Amino acid sequence: MNDLPKDIDHDPEDTSPVVGPSRPRLLGVLGPGLITGASDDDPSGIATYSQAGAQFGYGLSWTLVVTYPLMCAVQMIAARVGRTTGHGIAGVLRRHYPNWLLQSLVFLLVVANTINLGADLGAMADAFTLVLPGPPKWLLIVSFAAICIYAQVFLQYTRYVAVLKWLTLVLFAYFAAVMTTHVDWRALGAGLVWPKLQWDSTYLTTVVALFGTTISPYLFFWQAAQEVEDIHAYRNRHRLTRAPQQGRPALARIEVDTLVGMGFSNLVALAIMVTAAATLNAKGVTDIQSSAQAADALRPIAGEFAFLVFALGIIGTGALAVPVLAGSAAYALGEARQWPVGFSRKWQEAKAFYATVALATLVGMVLNFTNIDPIKALYWSAVINGVSAAPVLVAMMLIARRRDIMGEFTIGKALTWLGWGATLLMSATILAMALL
Repeated sequence: MNDLPKDIDHDPEDTSPVVGPSRPRLLGVLGPGLITGASDDDPSGIATYSQAGAQFGYGLSWTLVVTYPLMCAVQMIAARVGRTTGHGIAGVLRRHYPNWLLQSLVFLLVVANTINLGADLGAMADAFTLVLPGPPKWLLIVSFAAICIYAQVFLQYTRYVAVLKWLTLVLFAYFAAVMTTHVDWRALGAGLVWPKLQWDSTYLTTVVALFGTTISPYLFFWQAAQEVEDIHAYRNRHRLTRAPQQGRPALARIEVDTLVGMGFSNLVALAIMVTAAATLNAKGVTDIQSSAQAADALRPIAGEFAFLVFALGIIGTGALAVPVLAGSAAYALGEARQWPVGFSRKWQEAKAFYATVALATLVGMVLNFTNIDPIKALYWSAVINGVSAAPVLVAMMLIARRRDIMGEFTIGKALTWLGWGATLLMSATILAMALL
């Protein structure tokens, strides 16, 4: 990892002379990593964290400690690939690896994202009806889908990113929720640093679900693609293979952005798990099937305020996650098919890309009106994510170590060890899924 630059102004990668000292501006540094981390706590993830807390109390909080350095490593690697090469993960795979591998991974990603996206739209509607009963669920699902499509297709890129950044604030709702509960801090501390492993299928299934929720392929594709978008959005930025003098501040920005984004993501996940442990588990409520059910179960136990902020957080995180799911699928498919891609382009310039964004959102919306069980759909989405995560990670690690692709910006020992650690973890997750 790299030392931070002494001066990071509004654009930390601007290498032009600066008159007088400047102070780091954190909001100018945070971007793809913050949005990626926040989108990881989507309604589907909230359901997983709530179930873990309700069923096992504080006993699985250690998983968030284990996954944090691994999440940071793989997301930094993804971001560095995009910033260095000027291409997303799929674009690099298309140029340097067999087509069958690329097409297989993209297909799995698009299917998993669409299922996950549909589940998130349904969860947003369920949470809304808990807060304001009245509107039919179908109308809410259609409305949320329409809003997400409009924002992605018609908002200017820089404004769209600003909207996503502001949406990350809704995650503070879960810190507010945990403050209203009576937390057993000693039990939480023990759960964080001294795990009591259980070798039964229920425990192991939940661990697999937590790992699969926190390290997901769509996050790799999204963060790499957003680094490429930023190259196009800022005139003074160029891919590092063309402008190596921008390497130090660029990699430092990526490091700060990712460390903060993933840290925020895991702290929110911990807050959700702790809230469920301190309320639901403490009262014997151990079976949570969805994020909306978790919010509703909180009402009689933790009070109206905790219920309200928990439910509103589901709506906000869904509004953040749906565009990321649809966008990452569109980036991957577009680069695999050699389409013009990117939210920095107008829709007339990238019709197939924007059509994929809209179609993925619409198909996800339609899934809510079929006989498909949303819980089973989410399970299979997690399975697909787990199956595709390991080969994507292997490909990313090989890419990040190749000088013919990364030039002088190949990853060092720390990221290499952590990246391969994450790869082994996800491979073990796949094996566990097969055996459970």
